[in-house]
Amino acid sequence: MIRPQLLILAASVALACSAIAAPAAPALDASNPFAKPSSLPLQYPAFDKIKDAHYLPAFAAGMREELREVEAIANDKAAPTFDNTIVALEKSGQLLARVNATFSNLHGANTNDTLDAVDREMSPKLAAHTDAIHLNAKLFARVKALHDKRASLGLDAESTHLLERYYKEFVRAGANLSAANQAKLKAYNGEIASLQSDFQQRVLKGANAAALIVNTRAELAGLSDAEINAAAAEATKRGQKGKFAIPIVNTSIQPGLSTLTHRATRERLMKASLERGTKGGEFDTTKQVLRLAKLRAERAVLLGYPNFAAYSQELETARNPAAVNKLLGDLAKPAVTNAKKEAVEIQAAINKDGGKFEVASWDWPLYADKVRAEKFNFDDSQLRPYFELNRVLVDGVFFAATKEYGVTFKERKDLPTYDPDVRTFDVYDVDGKLLTIFIFDPYARSNKQGGAWMNEYVSQSHLLGQKPVIGNHLNIPKPPNGEPTLLTYDEVVTAFHEFGHALHGMFSDVKYPKFSGTNVPRDFVEYPSQVNEMWVTWPEVLANYAKHYKTGAPMPKDLLDKVVASKKFGQGYTTTAYLAAALLDQRWHQITPNQVPTDVLSFEAKALADAGVAYAPVPPRYRSAYFSHSMGGGYSAGYYAYLWSERLDAETVKWFTESGGLTRKNGDHFRKTLLSRGGTQEAMDLFRNFRGRDPVIGPLLERRGLTATPSND
Repeated sequence: MIRPQLLILAASVALACSAIAAPAAPALDASNPFAKPSSLPLQYPAFDKIKDAHYLPAFAAGMREELREVEAIANDKAAPTFDNTIVALEKSGQLLARVNATFSNLHGANTNDTLDAVDREMSPKLAAHTDAIHLNAKLFARVKALHDKRASLGLDAESTHLLERYYKEFVRAGANLSAANQAKLKAYNGEIASLQSDFQQRVLKGANAAALIVNTRAELAGLSDAEINAAAAEATKRGQKGKFAIPIVNTSIQPGLSTLTHRATRERLMKASLERGTKGGEFDTTKQVLRLAKLRAERAVLLGYPNFAAYSQELETARNPAAVNKLLGDLAKPAVTNAKKEAVEIQAAINKDGGKFEVASWDWPLYADKVRAEKFNFDDSQLRPYFELNRVLVDGVFFAATKEYGVTFKERKDLPTYDPDVRTFDVYDVDGKLLTIFIFDPYARSNKQGGAWMNEYVSQSHLLGQKPVIGNHLNIPKPPNGEPTLLTYDEVVTAFHEFGHALHGMFSDVKYPKFSGTNVPRDFVEYPSQVNEMWVTWPEVLANYAKHYKTGAPMPKDLLDKVVASKKFGQGYTTTAYLAAALLDQRWHQITPNQVPTDVLSFEAKALADAGVAYAPVPPRYRSAYFSHSMGGGYSAGYYAYLWSERLDAETVKWFTESGGLTRKNGDHFRKTLLSRGGTQEAMDLFRNFRGRDPVIGPLLERRGLTATPSND
């Protein structure tokens, strides 16, 4: 996924307009590391010099500086031109961009109480700052004047697209509203920004607090000795010496469920996961969920949209909720049907094992692996010795990128990092010139957001003369000292996926920062990253990295064949869990203000039942109370994007396969027509440039083993 930066908020509070009239404030002290661009290569952040105390002064100075720049543009005596208005806006705010990029990334990857406090304080202030720009009447008048005569300006295609994007952003931010309605909008946006920050922090702290404490080793039957030792160490760290602690990850399904054989422990672990945020107390998020749903709905209506989803999806490739509902609805019935067929096999495995119970959500992962083991003579534990982290990264992820695009990698040890486990790499283009610096942060930490994501610490732009600095952040459990980091198959896929996002940012070749890298619609941004997953099992790539960590022996071909075959079992489960979360996200954001419920859990239950995905053994991938993608602001009304993007991904994988696979010719075509273009064109035009036609859904259905049931939409 792409983790949005704090600045990307069309939100504000009423203090913004008064802030614009304060040009006499002092400049940022020269001793602050953000006062000027970093002197490190490619403006790589000086993590060793940046202290928590530097952020608030830098944010304040950055906002003051950008507002002065904006005022100068708005009050320019000269008639508006593309250069003195649009280009000037693109060049403004560089100090704020520096501090915001670093802070947003570290707040997600390495937070603490101070950074949490900065986030709470700055979320509404940055939102106010954004509105101070978008609701500046003089500035909008200049943008509108240019937009009205854009056909006669003689602009190139990228510049025309930039002008149109600015105009849309101003209008969607309320530039055409009356003064009274703009004041309402500011109030909505400020509260939304604060609530999103509060929600995300409660979710992270709630997950840490929800760790399952177990008293005896017997209750951890099924875990390896190393995993049990890690649980003991975790309990000691939490002040529970002599006990065992299993941390909770961000998704509903917890990793331990696939190996724990003690059913009562599985049940406790599953319930600890599913009940997060709903039990009252300091980590409860239900009030935030209800308030966010109402505020987003009211804000959308104020801006002239029927609901928040309609507002949010206007600039996505889907365009409107009807298209999203059709995709999700067409797949819901066949997905649940397949899941129930899988449940029959799982129940048979339970019965064969002597179990006197019906399959529940805490049983499914364990017995699904048993079914795979019986059907395919294989289980996931057989794979891990072949998936050592460094080999996966260097001999797998990097190797595939070199074969496909000609880029090369060299690790460097001289750059500062924010954690000792973070690694940095120079990435060189085919001409031997430095293309980017890549930051790799693999391990889970208690102060790190869940999931996996890519971020840009520095974005590429010819206008600003910047090359990218890109980070991938994973959440792989760190083994005890001296133990190798052996990945699950899914963790390997995630590593390739996130590097697909990284390539999208690395290969950016655009003029304007607004279009750099992954600045594309949310339902398009996951597409290149999903394509990169195809190299996980590509024979040439797999043979290069899937080697036993002790012996160096390659993974046997028959084991790989079993992996590929076994992954088709469970698609009903995986698709149903994803669809349930995506449908929840839509349901929360397709309601009007007077439809906002008073109870989160009953609303959630009805929404799942109405959508036909209420199947207890298969819970949603995320429930509302810990659905940070949705309620936290990054993918609000947009969680469907993974499936929407997968339609394009499935077609592209088929194209690569039919065109010769992992070749420079294919990679260069994908890079030239799509990866390098960022947001310079409409997203679907980029796909057509690459593929030569519109997408079809057949390859997606074939991949997931589904047959769509057409809706009446």
